Amino acid sequence: MNLTENILFKNFKKTKNSKKLKKLLLDLLNQENYIINSLRKSYQDSWKKIDIKKYKKFSNVNLIGMGGSIMGSKSIYRFLKKKIQKKFFFIDNFEHKEINSLDKKNRLNLIISKSGNTLETIVNSNILINPKSKNIFITENKDNYLRRLANKMKSEVIDHNNYIGGRYSVLSEVGMLPAKLMGLNVEKFRNLNQLIKNKFFLEGLIKNVKNIIDLSKKKKSNSIILNYDEQSLDLFYWYQQLVAESLGKKSNGILPVISKMPQDNHSLMQFYLDGKKDNFYTFFFTLEKNSKKIKNHQLLKSRNYLKNKNLNSIIYNQYIATQNVFLKKKIPFRSFLIKKRNEQSLSELFTFFILETILLGKAFNINPYDQPSVELIKSETKKKLINF
Repeated sequence: MNLTENILFKNFKKTKNSKKLKKLLLDLLNQENYIINSLRKSYQDSWKKIDIKKYKKFSNVNLIGMGGSIMGSKSIYRFLKKKIQKKFFFIDNFEHKEINSLDKKNRLNLIISKSGNTLETIVNSNILINPKSKNIFITENKDNYLRRLANKMKSEVIDHNNYIGGRYSVLSEVGMLPAKLMGLNVEKFRNLNQLIKNKFFLEGLIKNVKNIIDLSKKKKSNSIILNYDEQSLDLFYWYQQLVAESLGKKSNGILPVISKMPQDNHSLMQFYLDGKKDNFYTFFFTLEKNSKKIKNHQLLKSRNYLKNKNLNSIIYNQYIATQNVFLKKKIPFRSFLIKKRNEQSLSELFTFFILETILLGKAFNINPYDQPSVELIKSETKKKLINF
């Protein structure tokens, strides 16, 4: 079925609509929910209060952050890379080798942390920026380390809305300011109002969530993403955090695992087909207009079936062939085929996965918005550093 004009979606199996889930979704869409509001065109970006034009001259941008503060922007950049002229470097670990050779005069640093106290972001900022560099900070409008640092450096500070958690913040200023700096059309990213008028989108979403709940009840709690699109790898790292951090509570939840295809046909596929049956799968593929073509004159006769093919068509046939095998073996899967790689199709995926995750949390009687156990690691690390 066409989930939208950009996305062809095949659900796990035929299933009836769930009235309970439909009510949960309608309640969610009608209540005052700040995360849901960030998916609407009416959302007011706090970065619009500053003059963005003066930052467009920078051809190199360092984005410093962790988790949800950076993963959404990273997925936007990689998914739409061919449309972006600037170079973005994402610092979300303690390695900085690739950015050392950049022209410092033509480099903008964008530092993002909701709390303003994230250890890794503080350390990376300390190493990579200085008062002479051009810096923008996005953090809560509270007294925190990064806001104090920004004020000391007389850097630009943009308020991070404290009611939108990092992993849900991709369509707020956290993701949309970087998208604006990438030269993308941010007006095309927020499409919730249009999507909720689309019965195929809503029915597809509800049936999809119902199937995941049923699979979970059958002890199938590993969500394996069979990704056939290299440019969507960071999108699924974003999705991985969204699902694992939102639902992994009370000895419950879903574990998302990303599998690079067709590479993993030669390593993990044997297990997927004949191993333990506690997984369900997501196939993902994107159509490409300009794809490298096979060199016919270099083909041996034994592989004439590759003649006149391009790389995208070969991968597509692998994508379909693998689904056929899964059907024969009765292995549960859904599939997404992206017909157009643009801001709108990406925003539709963000919206679908965010709504899916929140609905699953409510259905599992789990708070999908917090991450209590992660805070234990942060406090324990601080104790170790103080006593080191």
